[in-house]
Amino acid sequence: MDKVAIDLHVHSILSPCGEEEMTPNNIVNMALIKELDFIAVTDHNSAKNLPAVMAVAKELGGGLCVLPGIEVTTKEEAHVLAYLPTLAAAMALDQIIYDHLPEVMNEKELFGPQYIMDENDKVIGEVDKLLISATDIGVNQLWEMITNLGGVMVPAHIDRNSYSLIASLGFIPLDLDIKTCEISKKETVESVLKKFRFFKDYQFIHGSDAHQLEDIAEREYFLELPDMQRQTLINYLG
Repeated sequence: MDKVAIDLHVHSILSPCGEEEMTPNNIVNMALIKELDFIAVTDHNSAKNLPAVMAVAKELGGGLCVLPGIEVTTKEEAHVLAYLPTLAAAMALDQIIYDHLPEVMNEKELFGPQYIMDENDKVIGEVDKLLISATDIGVNQLWEMITNLGGVMVPAHIDRNSYSLIASLGFIPLDLDIKTCEISKKETVESVLKKFRFFKDYQFIHGSDAHQLEDIAEREYFLELPDMQRQTLINYLG
């Protein structure tokens, strides 16, 4: 087994709350500087910067593997992380999610820009709908969508008092085949289990939820995996 360093919750400039420094090249280079093995760029309700991030990681090499991801807001206003095995699967989910967002346009003077970039950090477009809106997709329906694409759902920052499945529902639906939950970097597994005893049957990952470069995790959160394949990580999480 290899001990791999992860940060599976990073936002790019596409997320309206992401800083302008969160470009594809900056994210990948910072992850390499911090000697991470796996990262996931998980923008709010969109995967449109994943092609650039993955192209940069491939071009630069260095052993960094990018797991395609999206942070989806369900109709219950819960944040969940969708991890997909391929870029094509992530882009398919991206289109589904976009179609389920309300017709609320982004006001970038208020919320910030939602830039789509290429592998040279050039702005090639913007997303018009406000990406921090809640979709009209329920958590059970979203789980089925992600699973049908070969992916896995991980409830995001379940320790938080807002925008988590626990804050929104008070529980994780037992009919969903969920194996892994994410906890905030300020928490420990022990502290979460002390507050929520029913989580004893789940495994946990930490995520930085980085919106600026300095917040991308150091080499501090580890998993033991037999190899550095995306599918291996998907299998572990699900």
